Amino acid sequence: MSSITKLPSGNWRAQVRRKGRYVSQSFLRRKDAEEWALKMERRVDRGESVSKHRPDLINTVADLVDLHIADMLDVRKPLRRSKAYSLNKLRDDIGHLRLNQIERERIIEFARDRRSEGAGPVTIAMDISYLKTIMLHATAVHGVPLQVEQVDLARVALFRLGLVGKGRERDRRPTQEELDQLIAHFESNERLKSPMARIVKFAIATAMRQSEICSIEWSDIDERKRTVLVRDRKDPRNKDGNDQRVPLVDLAGYDAWALLAEQRASRPTKGRIFPYNPRSIGTAFRRACQELEIEDLHFHDLRHEGTSRLFEAGLQIEQVALVTGHKDWKMLKRYTHLSADMIVNFARGRSA
Repeated sequence: MSSITKLPSGNWRAQVRRKGRYVSQSFLRRKDAEEWALKMERRVDRGESVSKHRPDLINTVADLVDLHIADMLDVRKPLRRSKAYSLNKLRDDIGHLRLNQIERERIIEFARDRRSEGAGPVTIAMDISYLKTIMLHATAVHGVPLQVEQVDLARVALFRLGLVGKGRERDRRPTQEELDQLIAHFESNERLKSPMARIVKFAIATAMRQSEICSIEWSDIDERKRTVLVRDRKDPRNKDGNDQRVPLVDLAGYDAWALLAEQRASRPTKGRIFPYNPRSIGTAFRRACQELEIEDLHFHDLRHEGTSRLFEAGLQIEQVALVTGHKDWKMLKRYTHLSADMIVNFARGRSA
C-alpha cells in the first residue's frame, strides 16, 4: 500500500510498502507524489526494481548503457578506458535497438560490422561481453526483463565463424639493433617534447607499461632502497588499490636508477617523473617504427623484452614477478621468450 503525507515544509512525501519492499520520495505537489506511488506499486507487482536511479523508461540499448554507467558511478566505480570505449561503441552502433530487438541475428550483424571496421576477434569478444554485462546488470539490479540467452547463442555462432576468440600470444622481441636505431632516432629528433629515448630504455629496464611509466611520481621514490611505488597496478582481480614497490635495477641492459638520475637533471622534481600522455608516447613510438621501417613492433613489446631479459639475467620467477607485478606466475610464461642462443650460452657457462 502507499501513503501520502504533507511535510512541515509544505512538500508531500509518498511512501510505498508493498510485498515486503519499501521506498519513499518527496515532491512539491501532491499529484506528483500520487502518480509516483502508483508507478512504484506497479513496479513491485511486476517484480521490477524500485531504485530511484532507475529511469522511468528503459527502451533501448543506449538506455541500458546509460543505466549501467550511472549505477557504477553511484558506487564509485568509474569505467576504465577499455570498458568505456566498448560501451560507447555499443551506444553508437546499436544504441537505437529496442530491448525486444536484442536478438542473436542482430548481435551477429553487429559483430560483422565491427570486423569490417578492423576490430579483431578479441576486441569483438570484449564488446559482446560488455553487452551481456549491461543486460545482466539491468535484469539483476533493476528487474528489466531481457533475453540474456540471446547473447550466449550469438557468442557460440561468432566463435564458430571466427569473429570472436582469444588473443594470440605475441612473441615479438626487438633486436638490439632495432632498439639502437630507435634510441638514436629519438635522440636526434629535437621536435620531440618527451624524452622518448630515455622512456624506451626505462620501459625495458623496469618492464613497466606505458601508463605506469607516465603515472609514477618523484614522491613515490625511495632513494635509500632504490624503489618506486607504482599505484593501482593492473590486476584482473583487483582493479584499484593494487600498489606495489618496484625495484629500480640494472639487469636488463639499461640502468633504471641511472635513467631516473638523468630525468631528474632535466625536469622539476615534483609531480610525475614522466609527465606525458601515454597515448602520445605510443603514437611517437609507432611513428618512429614506421620511419625506420621496423615492422610489427609495439611499445608494449618493450615490457615483454624487459621481462625476458630479467629471466635471462638469472632471476627466478618469483623475483621477476616482484618487478613486473604479475600476481599469477602462470601469466609470466608468455613473457619468457628466451632465445635459443641464450640457452646454448647458459649451458656452455655451466659446463665451463
